[in-house]
This record gives sequence, structure tokens and C-alpha cells, in this order.
Amino acid sequence: MTTPIDLPAWKKLEQHFINTKGTHMREMFIQDPERAQRYWLEVAGLKVDFSKNRVNDEILADLVKLAEQAGLPERMKQMFRGDKINQTENRSVLHIALRNRTNNPILVDGEDVMPKVNAVLRKMGDFSGAVRSGQWLGYTNQVITDVVNIGIGGSDLGPLMMCTALKSFGHPRLNMHFVSNVDGSQLRDVLNKVHPETTLFIIASKTFTTQETLTNAHTARKWFLQGGSEQDIAKHFVAVSSNKEAVAEFGIDTDHMFEFWDWVGGRYSLWSAIGLPIMLYLGEENFIEMLNGAHLIDQHFINTPLHQNLPVLLGLLGVWYINFYGGGSHVIAPYDQHLHRLPKFIQQLDMESNGKQVQMNGEPVSTETGPIIWGETGINGQHAFFQLLHQGTHITPVDLIASLEKRSNLPGHHEILLSNVFAQAEAFMRGKTPEEAREELKKQGLPENQIEALVPHKTFSGNRPTNLILMNKVNPCNMGSLIAMYEHKVFVQGVIWGINSFDQWGVELGKQLSKTILAELTGKIDPQKHDASTSHLIRLYRQTNCAEDGTCELFK
Repeated sequence: MTTPIDLPAWKKLEQHFINTKGTHMREMFIQDPERAQRYWLEVAGLKVDFSKNRVNDEILADLVKLAEQAGLPERMKQMFRGDKINQTENRSVLHIALRNRTNNPILVDGEDVMPKVNAVLRKMGDFSGAVRSGQWLGYTNQVITDVVNIGIGGSDLGPLMMCTALKSFGHPRLNMHFVSNVDGSQLRDVLNKVHPETTLFIIASKTFTTQETLTNAHTARKWFLQGGSEQDIAKHFVAVSSNKEAVAEFGIDTDHMFEFWDWVGGRYSLWSAIGLPIMLYLGEENFIEMLNGAHLIDQHFINTPLHQNLPVLLGLLGVWYINFYGGGSHVIAPYDQHLHRLPKFIQQLDMESNGKQVQMNGEPVSTETGPIIWGETGINGQHAFFQLLHQGTHITPVDLIASLEKRSNLPGHHEILLSNVFAQAEAFMRGKTPEEAREELKKQGLPENQIEALVPHKTFSGNRPTNLILMNKVNPCNMGSLIAMYEHKVFVQGVIWGINSFDQWGVELGKQLSKTILAELTGKIDPQKHDASTSHLIRLYRQTNCAEDGTCELFK
């Protein structure tokens, strides 16, 4: 398998890096007055300014050639036609089918998946309509007021992020709760807020065997049965899964199971039945609008030339910084309080997809791969980690995300918010020269010796890359576009690096080891052979929590 460093375009990019690494973006803007207009795209409700990046036309052209030489166009076609591009699991990758609003056939093993996709979508719509309208009643004939989603990873982060982002579109009667942590304090805190008669639980697990999810689900079931009966579970528990037998064994009526398929990856699943909490909260119409927005990006991605293709360009810019500038992290900074869950969602999407050390053929990668994704709302970030972004020694690209429309009617707030977004992008690019710092200090009337002592501390190198991503407003359609854009960006980078962006074997090792350690902690098995540190930790737990007869707290 060809590695990216063997491609002709990679060699040219290495030379571009040598030639331009000392060039400041200030100079680029002076030399190219049309730069801001040319490095700007408007797609599916998103306006993206990527002009404040350390690239020029030649670099962008060779990045596009890199994508072509890495086989990106063909890989895109393979995904969209249902080929099994997730080779280690022998699966298709078809989150795009879940939002295929044209209903063009998409085949997996010769079968068109769209009839099943549409059937589940209709079932979700009927159910959410019944709950929202008050037709669906609990066991004491009261309407549902609280929805508790129990899942983890993609079964939690996507629905939680989208329900939070689109809170202003939510049903006024429904309170949404999300439980993912097996630490009992999270579930306990939720159960203390809700009532069995008016609570609906969604148990979201593809296999219905996920330890954390099933532990929380059984605890919730036991809590519910303190008031309701086994027969009442059907009115208060539904499942999102592909395992009918396990769902039935839990006690959930399989008529209340919403199916999804092995070609839906967890971190790409909010468009599927995993999005049931989103539809319950926002309504079917708004959920469909979210799918429409994602579909617009899908069509742009598969049909637009690479040099004008938004996910492709953002993915290639990331490769430029990761592999040539050594920028091993990327910041997501939304300037909207309702988007405060977005960084965590993108974190899983990117890091679980591209945190890989071998190529598709099993050979070690020849380059750095996925970046560390981190972030926070931009305003809070400015008073926390932006110091490092401005004056630290790292090259860390930043995505600044905001809406143009005011999200509140509080006078002056949105203007202050957007002034900070635009100013940060400018400050990251421009920086402050020693001369500018010196002049600024002189105007403050400081003595010369103090000025010279302060100048190095007041100097900003600038030349720090940003992408400014604007929505006219934060609504279901634009949020669908935004998330689909990031999904495809991640895929583009995986193709360049020659890795499989759709498996996650690294999640498994710790889970496997924990099963043995759990049995040791609870005394089910005798101590096993571990390293000295792990053995010490197990003994410490048992000394703290187990009785003299060996009975541990879990079983008391």
C-alpha cells in the first residue's frame, strides 16, 4: 500500500513548507487583496472563511493533488454506493443513507437499504408524535414529562449535543436527561429529579450488551419497579438496538424497539434511531430538517470538485498543519452557549475515527494521524486556554463557530459576542509586533526602561491559523449541515493517511481487562497475575470495601 509520504504531491508540499514557513499571513493579505473573497465558501447554510490559514494557491493546489493521488474521489464513490470500506469489520459505512432525502437506492449485499431506513423513520415519527401530543400515557394515565436516554459514546454524545444546541426548538413539556457514566452518581441525580409515572426511558445500545449502558438500565428498571409493575415497563421503557432477544429479555416490548444496522457507526448514528431523543424533543419535522441539512452537505461533498469542496478543503488544511507544521491538536471554539457540547461531540467523532497507528493493510503509518481535539465555548476559552493559543509554542488551528442571528433579546450581548469572534480571528492572524507593542506602551506614558522590559511580553507572533464558520442561525437544518461537514472532513483525512476511520478497536482492550478486574474486586475469582501496580490497587480496593468474610460492598 502506498503511504502518503511516497506521493508526488507530498514531496512538493514538503518544499512548499520549507519555502513558506517563515511567511506571515499579514504579508499574504497585503500581497493578495482578493484573498478573503477567494478563500471563502458558502454551502448548505454555512459560511466558511478559511483565508486566515498559512496557505497560498500553490499549496492548496498541491493539497488537492495529494487527495487525488491518495484516491479520495474513488473512496468517496465507494462509501456512497455502499461498498464495505470498513474492511476490518467487513461493513459498509452508510450514515449518508440515513439522510438520503432523494431516496435513491443504496445497496448493501444487493439489497436497497432505503425501505428499512424509511420504515424506522416513520416508526420514530409515529412514536414521537404520540409522546409529544400526550396520546402516549404512563401507567397512571399521565403524560410523559421527562425522557431519560441511557447510552454511552455515540449513543449519548450526539443526541445530547443536538438537544442542547437546539433547545429553543424543544417541546416545552419535555425535560431531557442523558445518562452515560456508570458512576452511579449521574443516574442517581437524574432519578432524584423524575417520577416513575411520567418518565420515559430510552435504552440505546446496538448490541444491548454494553456494560455501562446495561448496568444503568437495570438500575433504572429496578427503580421503576418500586412504583410500577412488570406490565407497566412497556409504557415507560423503549429500546434502540439491533438485538431483539436481549431487548425482550430485559422486559421491553420489541414493538417498542427501534432498529439500526451494523453499517451505522456509533459516532455517526445520531441520524438513525439513536436520534430518537432528538425527534422526541424537537419533533419529526425538525428532525427531518436536520437530515435535510446533512443531505445538502452530502450532495455537495460527492458532487463538487475537490478544490471547491468544503469538507475536503478543511480536511486538507488539517493535514497541512498536522503533518507539516507538527500541529498535533485542533481546537473547536463555538461562540454560542447552546453549542457548548459540540467540542465533546467532535472530539469523539475525530479521535475515535482517526486515532490509528496502522494503515488499512496493517502496516504502521508513516505520518502522524488524528489530532487531539479539544475546546470550549469561545468566550470562556478566551479567559482560559487562549493564552496558549496566542503566545504558546504550539501551532494549534482553531475553528471559531458562531451564528449571525441573535439568540437572545438581551440588548448588546450578541454584538459583544461577535466582536470577540471576529477580533480573535484577526488577533490570531495578525499578532502584535515589538514595534506595535512599544508604541502602545509609549502612549501609556511608561518610562523607557519599563517599556523595553515589557515589550517581549506584549509581543504576539500571530500567524496562528483559524477557520471561521458562520451560520445565519442555529437551526436544525444548519446543525445537520455542520455535523455532516465534520464527518466528511474526518473521512477525508483518514483517506489521506491510508487508515480505516470507521473501526475503533482501541476501545476494546481496557474493557476486556476490566471484566477480569471486576471479578477480582468483587471476590468472584481469586487474584490473577497482573503487574505490581495493578495488583496493589486491587488489594487496596478490597481492604477498603470488603468484609472479613470476603463479601464486597457490591454484593452486600
